[in-house]
Amino acid sequence: MNLSCIRGVFLRYFYTMLKGPHQLSDLFYWPFVDILLWGLTAVWIQSQNTVDNLPLILMTGLIFWQIAWRGSVDISVSLLQEFWHRNLVNLFSTPLKISEWSAGVILLCLCKLVITVAFGWITVYLLYALDVFTLGWAFVPFAALLLIFGWSLGFFAAGVIIYWGHQVEMFAWMIAFVFAPFSAVFYPVGVLPIWAQKVAWSLPTTYIFEGMRSILKSGTFPISYFWMSLALNIVYLAFAIIFFRWMFKRSLIKGLARLE
Repeated sequence: MNLSCIRGVFLRYFYTMLKGPHQLSDLFYWPFVDILLWGLTAVWIQSQNTVDNLPLILMTGLIFWQIAWRGSVDISVSLLQEFWHRNLVNLFSTPLKISEWSAGVILLCLCKLVITVAFGWITVYLLYALDVFTLGWAFVPFAALLLIFGWSLGFFAAGVIIYWGHQVEMFAWMIAFVFAPFSAVFYPVGVLPIWAQKVAWSLPTTYIFEGMRSILKSGTFPISYFWMSLALNIVYLAFAIIFFRWMFKRSLIKGLARLE
């Protein structure tokens, strides 16, 4: 084996890794998020003598989080696919409106979501004999609220990507997990520090996961949590769409061809 060739390959990918902070996400961001999520979950479990329905709580939280993540990543990655295929200029040089593109991507997102949730439900049931649809009809409004929040993140990420291009493409996968530790996906909000609890209650996802655990514990649908989550979702989605359209117009002025 030629050591010079090995050294050359190593340096080629090493310098690419140092090209920008987004390249370092695999080294720092994902381990940090995992440590936060599962560390806080472990702290909560350890602080309780017993946790009723713990496996069901964790699995339901996992399936629910997939809804938010799927809504986010499908929108931003659909845009990235136009970058990867060098089709961005071709796409938007047609009479296609940005609203029509958004509607089409959302429709695709809904189709993929049904497949993902169904697959997750079947997998959890077969492997662990747990039914994440124990929530019953409450699953529908909670799932809808999570999907709307995912769309908010997706349009915001798409706005960042349509302006800065390939150098921020990792943002598409990273943005949802910025909010995961604050959303109390697997543990109650009370586990978080006081400052983090204030952030948590400003997110629509927190009310959904707290409401989910409330239903599993008492069987009562938390209507106040539903309305708070809906109100916050409307604000987040409106801001995200306005931001995306604004960044798209700014990018058009600079020229979409520069992104390919």
